[in-house]
Amino acid sequence: MSNTRIERDSMGELQVPMGALYGAQTQRAVDNFPVSGQRMPAQFIRALILAKAAAARANVELEQISAAQGKAIVDAAQGLLEGNFMEHFPVDIFQTGSGTSSNMNANEVIATLASRLLGEPVNPNDHVNCGQSSNDIIPTSIHVSAALALHEQLLPALTHLVQVIERKAEQVHPFIKTGRTHLMDAMPVRLSQVLEGWAQQLKANVEHLQALLPSLQSLAQGGTAVGTGVNAHPRFAELFSQQLTQLTQVQFTPGKNLFALIGSQDTAVAVSGQLKTTAVSLMKIANDLRWMNSGPLAGLGEIELEGLQPGSSIMPGKVNPVIPEATAMVAAQVIGNDTVITVAGQSGNFELNVMLPIIAQNLLNSIELMSTVSRLLADKAIATFKVNEARLKEALSRNPILVTALNPIIGYQKAAEIAKKAYQQGRPVIDVALEHTDLSRSELEVLLDPEKLTAGGV
Repeated sequence: MSNTRIERDSMGELQVPMGALYGAQTQRAVDNFPVSGQRMPAQFIRALILAKAAAARANVELEQISAAQGKAIVDAAQGLLEGNFMEHFPVDIFQTGSGTSSNMNANEVIATLASRLLGEPVNPNDHVNCGQSSNDIIPTSIHVSAALALHEQLLPALTHLVQVIERKAEQVHPFIKTGRTHLMDAMPVRLSQVLEGWAQQLKANVEHLQALLPSLQSLAQGGTAVGTGVNAHPRFAELFSQQLTQLTQVQFTPGKNLFALIGSQDTAVAVSGQLKTTAVSLMKIANDLRWMNSGPLAGLGEIELEGLQPGSSIMPGKVNPVIPEATAMVAAQVIGNDTVITVAGQSGNFELNVMLPIIAQNLLNSIELMSTVSRLLADKAIATFKVNEARLKEALSRNPILVTALNPIIGYQKAAEIAKKAYQQGRPVIDVALEHTDLSRSELEVLLDPEKLTAGGV
């Protein structure tokens, strides 16, 4: 028995694997684009299937397809989403820039399943793709998939990370450490103040991502080929968004200008830019943890991260800060993804951007990576690290920069001389200040109290 069958499209006949749900156009894409072996992201395919279901429901209401055809399409889509749907979507990321191959892949798979359910032919173009073009449904699916990924994955993960940091800040509030600027000793800070700074960075990122959601939830659907809406019912865009909102429980709306949403990917570029900013924040936090954990003998050794695995194949007993390292690598990848999306966003040639698949891939990859690593950073690094109080106190007691507190009393120049002597002699600054000022030890103890200094002018 042959393991292939003959399928036909507008370009002629083609052999397709016997058991494949897709047809000739998908097979042409498989044959034409053996580039990376990477398929479009599952989140994107899920959004595309949801969009097909929403379109079918809208088209039934608008009497563009029969109720029976619409039900079969919706049921086929739902069945796909409940199973291992990715096995039916083999098209490479690096394909036609409009994503037409992925659109037709979805149309053909859903049409096959819907035909079986209905007992009569459901056409991939005339029925499943009714009122649509690849040029509006692929940009729509990018927005939908990114919006759902933010709602379901990244925003909850970042919120969890913030909550863990804030709880840890409360726990470490009693500990005071040497502050550092330019990696050099500076005035003291509470460890809680360090963590509260991290939390605020992340809160700002969450707020900025949330501010972008209305634009992301504004859809190109209804613009069809070039933005004019040719072959789509005048009310299709409105009803499509309503149906998609019902299916996802996320509020989607028709775009104010469909030409802009098809001809450009500015919203995706903006979202990616904010994802990059979030990655920068995560990298800062990861690197702070790595520095504070460094040692344990020859580094700062201010904290001890949870030991998760042996750190060396040759050095027994070595344990490395693996979660912060993984976080930093994720951040680097997201920054790289943003560069790709920025370049791709410039490919809005006249009425269509022609780098849509790679935008989808990189945008969703950034969201997924940061969603996962944010929870790891929270639960396996920040929540579990221990404070080395003895190391903190030792460094504080010998920190000549504390003399800054004496500036208003003895002046900057005199304070600088005391700091230099303390450095040179390796002595606590309070002892040197006692020898070179008229202040008593009790006065100096009050003025140089690290706890008092962390409050600043408050």
